[in-house]
Amino acid sequence: MADYTTIRAGQAAGIGARIDEGLRAHMNKVYGTMSVGMLITAAAAWAISGLAVTTDPSAAAAQIGPDKYLTALGAAIYLSPLRWVIMLAPLAFIFFGWGALMRRGSAATVQLGFFAFATAIGLSLSSIFLVFTDYSIVQTFLVTAIAFAGLSLWGYTTKKNISGWGSFLIMGVIGLLVAMVVNIFLQSPAMMFAISAIGLLIFAGLTAFHTQEIKNTYIAHAAHGDQEWMDKAAYDGALSLYISFLNMFQFLLMFMGQQE
Repeated sequence: MADYTTIRAGQAAGIGARIDEGLRAHMNKVYGTMSVGMLITAAAAWAISGLAVTTDPSAAAAQIGPDKYLTALGAAIYLSPLRWVIMLAPLAFIFFGWGALMRRGSAATVQLGFFAFATAIGLSLSSIFLVFTDYSIVQTFLVTAIAFAGLSLWGYTTKKNISGWGSFLIMGVIGLLVAMVVNIFLQSPAMMFAISAIGLLIFAGLTAFHTQEIKNTYIAHAAHGDQEWMDKAAYDGALSLYISFLNMFQFLLMFMGQQE
C-alpha cells in the first residue's frame, strides 16, 4: 500500500508539472502576440511612409528634401493638426480604453484591440522612415531585440523579487512624459539626450519587471481554470512588453539612428 505522504508528493509534483506546462504555453502566447503586433507596426509604418513620400514634384504637396516631397496624404499626416490626433490617440487608448476593454470585452475583442493599437502606432511611427536611414532603423531594431531578449530572460529566471520596481518605474514614466511635453516647447538637444538616456533605463527596467509580473500572475491564477481570463491576461502582458520594446527602440534610435 502506497504511503500517504508519497501520494501527496506525487500529486503536488503532477500539479506543478501542469502549471509549468501551462506557464510555457502562456508565455509563448504573450511573446507570440507581441511579435505579431511588432510585425503589424513595422508593416504599417513602412507602408504609410511609402504612400506619404514621392519623388515626383507634380504629385507633391510639400518639399522635405532634395528630390523628396510629401504627398497630400503625407502633408495631412505630418504637417496638419491631424498629426496631434495620430500622436495622442494611442496614448488615450492606453489610459482610457484598454482597461475598459479588459474588463468588459471578450478575449477575442481584447486581441483585436491590441492589433488595432499596433496599427495606430505604426501610423504614428511612420515618420522615422523620413528622418533616419533604413539601415540604421534595422540596426537599432536588432540591437533592441537582443537587449529586450536578455532583459526579459533575466526577469523570467531571476529569483529576486522585483515587484517593488513597479511603482518607482511608473513614476519615472510619468516624469518622462512631463519632460517630453516641456521639451516640445523648449526644443533643447541636451534635454532630449537626457530624456532618451533616462527613458531607455526606465523601459529596460520595465521589461524585466513586466516579464516577472506576467509569470507570477499566471502562477497565482493557474489553479482557477478560467481560460478566458488567462487569454486576456496574455494579451495584457503582450501589450506591456510591446510598449517597453517600442520605447526602448525609439530611445535607442535617438543614439544610433543616422539621419537621411
